[in-house]
Amino acid sequence: MSLSKETELIFDAHRGKDYDSANPPLYDSSTFHQKVLGGDAAYDYARSGNPNRALLEEKLAKLEDADYAFAYASGIAAISAVLLTLNAGDHVILPDDVYGGTFRLTEQILTRFNIQFTTVDTTELNEIEQAIQKNTKLIYVETPSNPLFKITDIKGVANIAKQHKLLVAVDNTFMTPLGQSPLALGADIVVHSATKFLGGHSDIIAGVAITNNETVANALYLLQNGTGTALSAQDSWTLAKHLKTLPVRFNQSVENAQKLYTFLSQREEIAEVYYPGNDKLHLSQARHGGAVLGFRLKDETKAQAFVDALSLPLVSVSLGGVETILSHPATMSHAAVPKAVREARNITFGLFRLSVGLEQPEELIADINYALKEAFNESTTQQTEEQHTRR
Repeated sequence: MSLSKETELIFDAHRGKDYDSANPPLYDSSTFHQKVLGGDAAYDYARSGNPNRALLEEKLAKLEDADYAFAYASGIAAISAVLLTLNAGDHVILPDDVYGGTFRLTEQILTRFNIQFTTVDTTELNEIEQAIQKNTKLIYVETPSNPLFKITDIKGVANIAKQHKLLVAVDNTFMTPLGQSPLALGADIVVHSATKFLGGHSDIIAGVAITNNETVANALYLLQNGTGTALSAQDSWTLAKHLKTLPVRFNQSVENAQKLYTFLSQREEIAEVYYPGNDKLHLSQARHGGAVLGFRLKDETKAQAFVDALSLPLVSVSLGGVETILSHPATMSHAAVPKAVREARNITFGLFRLSVGLEQPEELIADINYALKEAFNESTTQQTEEQHTRR
């Protein structure tokens, strides 16, 4: 019987074994007994493979309708593995607003191994086409992008890549496999920071790279095993359990985010709101607007006062947790990007990213409403006092 993704997440492949337990056991072992010397045992050393990671990877592959998935110790480890499938002298096209951790990886580390990178506005397909060189091997895409939620046409990029015999990798962290399916749109590789929505509880760090390409899969496994970046058995076991609630967590967060968007877009203190749920291209390739949005304060000097007045959101790095997380890209996710580059990309001090959690949306709205009033009334009060003093 063919099962939906939602049912697959709850159904465990280990049923019929291990006493038919609701959850698989944790195989907390670094090594495994070898009955036959030189034999083909399923597992030998946990870095190379263990039952918990195998079960998790099976689930992750099914989520993206893929043949292969590889779980890594972090999202950036998964991204690193994808880029390290390349050779010295190869060239990659990146978004000009790429995630700060990816920027650091490509600018400060991988260039030392003579892997070359060109950044373009990937929302403009002609810019991608013009950036292709003889040694280009990969086009890397984030859509929606972080933190300005720019939308790239995945099918359009895939068509360009096929014409030039290139690979396409898509960071699908923001949308999850339930919201967007890049492989079905022509991408060759999908990456996730599984720390975010897939894990959803802000308790583990994990990443995954997923593909239908056997050659890429072999290269990803070689890196996972050979560099020791595989996700541990403990974290694999935890993440597999968290995946069971992904549909209800993510769908509720999406619904709450729509309400937060409506509220923020009506506030006079907000200069801009960035939300992919209103973008026609995004909705042509995704099922909804997701659960993360961005906004910019009109008076950017009031960013700290706004944060000081908040009570409910966790002001922190990361996203995708059951709790609402407010991030400040300029000092958090994109702090590794030089200030001049950040500002050129419009990542300024008044820009915030809001990952909407499972709290009552009305209470979140009330809290943010209070914080906005406090921050901006403080400005009005200070101006009045200064005018009174000058008189």
